[in-house]
Amino acid sequence: MIKNILYKSTRGQKTSFTSSQAIIQGLAEDGGLFVPDEIPKIEEELHLIKNFSYKEMAYFVMSKFLTDFTEEELKGCIEKAYGEKFDTLEIAPLKKVGHTYFLELFHGPTLAFKDMALSILPYLMKTAKEKEKIESEIVILTATSGDTGKAALEGFSEVNGVKIIVFFPEEGVSEIQKMQMRTHKGSNTYVVGINGNFDDAQAGVKEIFADNEFAAKLKQSNYIFSSANSINIGRLIPQIVYYFHAYAELFRKGEIKWGENINVTVPTGNFGNILAAYYAKNMGLPIDKLICASNSNKVLFDFLTTGKYDKNRDFVTTISPSMDILISSNLERLLYELAGKDSLKTKELMEDLKTKGSYELDRDMKTGLLDFIGGYAGEKATKESIKEVFKSYKYLMDTHTAVAYSVYKDNKVNNRKNIIISTASPYKFTASVMRAIDSKYNEVDDFKLLNKMGELLKSSVPVQIKDIELAPILHKGVCGKHEIKAMVKKILFD
Repeated sequence: MIKNILYKSTRGQKTSFTSSQAIIQGLAEDGGLFVPDEIPKIEEELHLIKNFSYKEMAYFVMSKFLTDFTEEELKGCIEKAYGEKFDTLEIAPLKKVGHTYFLELFHGPTLAFKDMALSILPYLMKTAKEKEKIESEIVILTATSGDTGKAALEGFSEVNGVKIIVFFPEEGVSEIQKMQMRTHKGSNTYVVGINGNFDDAQAGVKEIFADNEFAAKLKQSNYIFSSANSINIGRLIPQIVYYFHAYAELFRKGEIKWGENINVTVPTGNFGNILAAYYAKNMGLPIDKLICASNSNKVLFDFLTTGKYDKNRDFVTTISPSMDILISSNLERLLYELAGKDSLKTKELMEDLKTKGSYELDRDMKTGLLDFIGGYAGEKATKESIKEVFKSYKYLMDTHTAVAYSVYKDNKVNNRKNIIISTASPYKFTASVMRAIDSKYNEVDDFKLLNKMGELLKSSVPVQIKDIELAPILHKGVCGKHEIKAMVKKILFD
């Protein structure tokens, strides 16, 4: 019998919520993130998943967390989400390259791993809205470091009863990412660049969620806010699925014995993807080490090696822009677990981060970090990894996956099989990838390099971005980092 899982805030709000309520609300009223009251255990059922398809795996994992959804409701959401939008039957193929394995999560409509969760979130939200008998229009408000924005726009376009507003750093994404968002069609979609970085965008969005006066004005106009990035528990839970899928794939390919421990290496900025792996491990999936790969914005590396989180440092714009983050929102969910689900302790640490820009774990909490290994790769190491892997195996990584590969090479801590989470197609970062391979591409722009990359890979440019430079720009808005709330008001009320 499936245990009923409820959700509560990491910061102590007393009320418990169903998964439907948590998904619709997005962020808790006290500013905390929703977390399950317990992580469901599956050790006794693990053997059942050996031959599951991706859709079957999705139901197996998600049904443990979304316990107020009926079997029919959840399977309906899964069926609609994981179908023709993906260009492979496996949804997430596992490729062996040299002595490691790449889990390719970029075969969806926007060529990035965010599709794995954002293909299903609109269906979960629509079902939750019906379950809760909510008549208000939902306003999805989200900040993106590049990939979440387009995936969310794709998922929520023309969904009845929903508007979506995306903020992204105007100078902090690749040209392909920017064009994907700026050219997006959809009568209910709004895209705004900000003169700032991702942390500025995320801070502005969180500030709006915490504004009770604004919330009251929304309610009067029959609007409610929600979120589409991984602060929403409905975005995070679907990400747990692909770790189970990858493990079963390793077994089916004869690479491991059933029950054998593996390692996973995850490129991360906002800590959502690797937190999903942490949840999978705590559910009972045989994962040994969680290798957390950072780029030059190595705040997570420093945290995992010292137990101190300190955002008081220079922000670096890199060739792996989706990881250019100094405030990793999902880390709050890990703090809550490390503190023994002590919401007061979690709130205290987050207050320290807000007021001082840093916090430090106590000795007991630091012990909980032993599941993790932190590593980072600078620009030179990232580029060298792209070139090395392509030269050796004719396999082309994007700049984020290359960070993970570089960190994996430096952290071969045991003889366990390792899975690298490949988060985006190299076609999304053509300039950086092609220039890493050969300096002759240094003066060629992103869009011309799409065809050059196709020639190199002996494949067609993905239809999702073919001729994207010719598409009309439909979203031209730009605002200052302190003007996000004013822009939202203008969109909703002018």
